[in-house]
Amino acid sequence: MDSQTRRDFMRHTALAGGALALTGVGCSKGDGEAPAAVSSAPEGASVDMSIARRKGAPLDHSEEVNRLAAKLTNEAIDRLGGMGRFVSRGDVVWIKPNIAFVQVPEFATNTNPEVVATLVRLCLEAGAKEVKVGDNSSYGALRAYPTSGIEPAVLAAGGKMVYMQMDGFKDMKLGGERLDLWPMYPEVIESDVIINVPILKNHGLTLISACLKNHMGIAGDPRYLWHTDMPRCLVDAAAFVRAHLSVLDAVRVLTKNGPSGGDLDDVEQMGIVAASADMVALEAFGAELLRLDPHKGRTMANAQERGLGTVDYRSLALSETEVA
Repeated sequence: MDSQTRRDFMRHTALAGGALALTGVGCSKGDGEAPAAVSSAPEGASVDMSIARRKGAPLDHSEEVNRLAAKLTNEAIDRLGGMGRFVSRGDVVWIKPNIAFVQVPEFATNTNPEVVATLVRLCLEAGAKEVKVGDNSSYGALRAYPTSGIEPAVLAAGGKMVYMQMDGFKDMKLGGERLDLWPMYPEVIESDVIINVPILKNHGLTLISACLKNHMGIAGDPRYLWHTDMPRCLVDAAAFVRAHLSVLDAVRVLTKNGPSGGDLDDVEQMGIVAASADMVALEAFGAELLRLDPHKGRTMANAQERGLGTVDYRSLALSETEVA
């Protein structure tokens, strides 16, 4: 395949409508306060962003957490208007979770498998022809896919796991502020619908890993070069990909020593799944969960300046519900 321009893939923006793309890293530390509860949109009103929270205390067993993750995801998508708002009959859907590490779900380094599997089921119920799931895993998909629990959960839900081969990445014209030409995975870009499903976690370099950072898993190497200007590189990639929907997994959150973690004492069971087509707003919410100030984030400021969304997520029509 020859290098391709972003214009070739503008059809991906059709469902998203208004402001899209990602905010992300480069946040400044906040005052240590968790975000206050948001005001929900009136009953029956159109919702731009939904937040589903666990009702009650943290759960004791992994099986209970998995069931909760599925319930929260169903609730978040339902309050947003249902998956039919984003997926049409016959669509090919790509779901992009974080499957970077060879770790089980309890360590909160990869997206919760039941969040991903629930999205697969909802897409198929909405009429999707095929639902593919994949990530350019940092430590090798052959081990990360099964160990994360995502592969067996996706297959059981009727989805397809895609092992992204290094020779499958093709140069594409991003035309960004820092990334002009970069290898991306065509099978993702050519999908009718792209759903971005990161886990929220701390990151030693960027302070937050969420919606925007998750786009590194669609890009080819040498990704280490992005470290010279990570904020603008991330926004360049996100603006090119133009995911139609983002779903933020904050069921379990790695609050420090990310992104790889490895200590269960660093994991907090927040019990939250949030969803929106505005990734900047969703990431700002995630930043507050990590007690960061999203208004001081370089990446979020860059994304907002480029018309990719709003950091002020409370200005949107919000729905916040509790799930038992």
